[in-house]
Amino acid sequence: MKFKDILSIELYSKGDFTISVYNIFLILVVVIATFIALKIIGRFFKRFIKKQETERRSYWSVYLILRYVVWVIIIILLLESSGLKISVLLASITALLVGVGFGIQQLFSDLASGIVLLFERNLQINDVIQLEDGTVGRVIHIGLRTSKLKTRDDIILVVPNSKFVNDKIINWSQMDYNTRFSVNVGVAYGSDTQKVAQLLVDCAKQNKHISNIPKPFARFNNFGDSALEFQIFFWVREPFWVENIKSELRFAIDDAFRQNNVQIPFPQRDVHIKSTGENPKG
Repeated sequence: MKFKDILSIELYSKGDFTISVYNIFLILVVVIATFIALKIIGRFFKRFIKKQETERRSYWSVYLILRYVVWVIIIILLLESSGLKISVLLASITALLVGVGFGIQQLFSDLASGIVLLFERNLQINDVIQLEDGTVGRVIHIGLRTSKLKTRDDIILVVPNSKFVNDKIINWSQMDYNTRFSVNVGVAYGSDTQKVAQLLVDCAKQNKHISNIPKPFARFNNFGDSALEFQIFFWVREPFWVENIKSELRFAIDDAFRQNNVQIPFPQRDVHIKSTGENPKG
């Protein structure tokens, strides 16, 4: 049997819809070719993004949108080539979805949110974001329904796209190149406030992860119940690791205070015992 005859063998037929060996072969060839072509285009985009780092957000969004559009077009063309009427298929799917719409409304919300993210480009690969619950992570994948974050604990977190659209999200990567943070410090009453402020600034300047421009500065915030309250402000270029930087700064401040006899006081409470002047009986 010739190869041409094998391709003409019908596997299923109903009305105008026919599936033959040729259709299966065509689908496999087109899917594989599309997959390879998108891989090549993806590598081109990645190389181009490395050269144009400042525009990486826009270029990667274009690639993601292009990939989804290509797959939709390929699927429609393959179905049409098999004799399946797309309009009839869509009508059937619509009727089905109306029946189960309440059960999968969250799915459609996530899909719609994924499309919004791709077009608005508010969320991009490698962005450092903070979720509404305080979780901080780096975006490593953006899909149509869900996206993936890599947290500071190296945990991969799968998040529905609707959370990025509906919740309040802090995107540290879309701020200025340097992001400002602070550390609170309390010292004992009677401490030299000018000396304390200078020690705080010196500790920040000595940390290699803290930017010199803008310069760190200290603020005397308040006369607290048990301490004089200070705050050291500083800028970092990599906010993803800011908690580690804060820890390093606290270690340095504690060491500097010990060397300069600056005390960090314990919380204090005064207890007053009121006497009634009555003698106890017995």
